[in-house]
Amino acid sequence: MTSSPASPRRASFAVAEDAVTEPDAPDDLAPGVSRETPTLPQPGSPRIMVVANQKGGVGKTTTAVNIAAGLASGGLKVLVVDIDPQGNASTALGVEHSEGTPGTYEVLVDQEPIIDTVQRCPDLPGVWVLPATIDLAGAEIGLVATVSRETRLRMALDAFFDHYYVDYVIIDCPPSLGLLTLNALVAAHEIMIPIQCEYYALEGVTQLLRTINLVKGRLNDGLVLSTVLLTMFDGRTKLAAEVAAEVRKHFERETLETVIPRSVRIAEAPSYGQTVLTYQLNSVGAQAYLAAATEIAERGATGF
Repeated sequence: MTSSPASPRRASFAVAEDAVTEPDAPDDLAPGVSRETPTLPQPGSPRIMVVANQKGGVGKTTTAVNIAAGLASGGLKVLVVDIDPQGNASTALGVEHSEGTPGTYEVLVDQEPIIDTVQRCPDLPGVWVLPATIDLAGAEIGLVATVSRETRLRMALDAFFDHYYVDYVIIDCPPSLGLLTLNALVAAHEIMIPIQCEYYALEGVTQLLRTINLVKGRLNDGLVLSTVLLTMFDGRTKLAAEVAAEVRKHFERETLETVIPRSVRIAEAPSYGQTVLTYQLNSVGAQAYLAAATEIAERGATGF
């Protein structure tokens, strides 16, 4: 097994220069800025993908941040929107998200522009993060009496794309179907569902699919389930193979060929404020997420 880095960087959120948006930040996202030709295919227009599953512990946040890292490693520009009050995606991407830090709460409740609250990921050029703080836990209450409460994130992204460009927006949701997740579903074009290769794998997916159908019928006709990713696969067990086969039977077209294995390195990386790709690139888990990101990008180029 590959050894850990000699001096890994633990997650630290003391205020520092790289923890805030720099004055020239918008230039990096402007459509006309030159950049190297990406090695992964660029979509014809920004793909907005929400990573959602009502069931917790399925690798949802891990998938969101590592797919973002994989896309960025292929030369693409990625905006990660952390809409989970726990802020785990913000932690894994190494950005400041202590209480009071401007982020998703300010965008949804106070309608601040996204560009004023995003931060660069310190380890991944091409990745920007709209962080979530504990303040976001009160957002649902704050939004209850507001006009167009379900469309706040969509309006914010529309305003962002009027002036700035990214290839992908990856939205990490809480493990619930409340107003925060609803905002993500209304803003997104596509849904990615991580499903763990364990007993009760499809638990929660049925309710999520019902919610998707409600959103499609009332608020976002363009929303599609484009991607299912099998996570926590343990090739030593018969159960994992049976679950994978069952998922592929239910979601034949949507399920990626790549599966994400159980991996110590994947589990360790967030405690160092990193994705597994920046923590241990040559690990099995990192290579699996790279392959999944490549598959997603290639599917997008052909209209999935």
